[in-house]
Amino acid sequence: MAAAAGNAGEWSYWRALRSGRLGALLAGNLISSVGNGMIISALPLLTLQIRGDVPAGLAIALVQASPYILASVLALTLGLSRLRIPPRALLIWDSMLRSATFILLGTLAVTGTLTLWMLVGGLLAGSVFQIASNSSRRLLATGMTGPAGQFAVNGLLGTSSSVAAYAVGPVLGGIVATAASPGVALIVDGLTFVPMLGAVCFAVSAAPRPARGRLAPESGLRIMRAVPPAARLFVVVFCFNLFYMPVEVALPLLVRGQLHGSGAALGLIWSGFGAGALLGGMGTMLLRRVRRQRVLITIIGAWAGAVLLLALSPAVIFAVGAFFLGGLIYAPFTPIAYTYVQSMLTPDEQQPVITLWAAGAVLAAPVGLALAGPLVSAAGARNAMIISALLTIALVPLAAGSLRRARP
Repeated sequence: MAAAAGNAGEWSYWRALRSGRLGALLAGNLISSVGNGMIISALPLLTLQIRGDVPAGLAIALVQASPYILASVLALTLGLSRLRIPPRALLIWDSMLRSATFILLGTLAVTGTLTLWMLVGGLLAGSVFQIASNSSRRLLATGMTGPAGQFAVNGLLGTSSSVAAYAVGPVLGGIVATAASPGVALIVDGLTFVPMLGAVCFAVSAAPRPARGRLAPESGLRIMRAVPPAARLFVVVFCFNLFYMPVEVALPLLVRGQLHGSGAALGLIWSGFGAGALLGGMGTMLLRRVRRQRVLITIIGAWAGAVLLLALSPAVIFAVGAFFLGGLIYAPFTPIAYTYVQSMLTPDEQQPVITLWAAGAVLAAPVGLALAGPLVSAAGARNAMIISALLTIALVPLAAGSLRRARP
């Protein structure tokens, strides 16, 4: 469909939340997202403490990129091959591995024995299931409702993750990192995956499920070749994520440099984003009747404007306001994009395509971070963010040309 279809059978947010097993899965996602939000502010602070002689921008970029590398390899393998692993199993493995990894890394940091390369290696190995697991959360949740509930469930996943990862989590991470240490924040993050593990075991039955290692008739790539709009949207999302990455590397340095802020200030700025994302996510359902292509194109252009405001902010309070606007603008993007892709696919096609599509989109993170480190070191934090905004603005004509032709 070119535009979202609203009808009486569509699920509301409230109906999805009242569903017991689905509600439990969403609650587990919310709690683990709080932990992920904590390390948004804690990891850069920890990196600056243990970086040694490595330049600050490069060290932050290296640490931020490491969780995506092996995770992208696994997700791309699942998407490009005919191999299938049950989403429930992926989510369980990810919860156990990430819980153990972050608790271990946090303990080493607290005892003063953690080095930069130990942190990079731990994040590299401990996040191997991360991308496939994130796709599994979405597939399991939307699979409980069918097509009628996809827009509502994707909206709830986006809203809950935004408020947890960008509003509650960064503030909590900044407070814990400042009051105790960044290592303690990593330990708390590890503990937040325990409720996620319990939720998936309770909410999703182990049977009937495909056998591990089952080969499917088609790979995600072959399916996506038959659905050109999904491929075009993939290119747009990849570029959008790629051009965002300098912001993530530059923001901690901008706060400590030109804005003269602390770890708590960094958490406060991310919380501004989260508060905006909460309002934007709650309003996503209001956009269900608007052409999805038009919404996605508008979000890309408006996000670039918000990044410019953030880069030019003269003080922390202005940066909080700019990132609040950014969160408000960006929040509907992911749920609408995923719903748009899922509307083109049959249930059997969704796991390989969504996993491949998400992996390719997330692959922009390590690539973008690898490029962002030298960019920030050479141009400075503020100029790097301005360059990010200008590149995003340049993406608008490409997105408009690609998505306006999309007719699933």
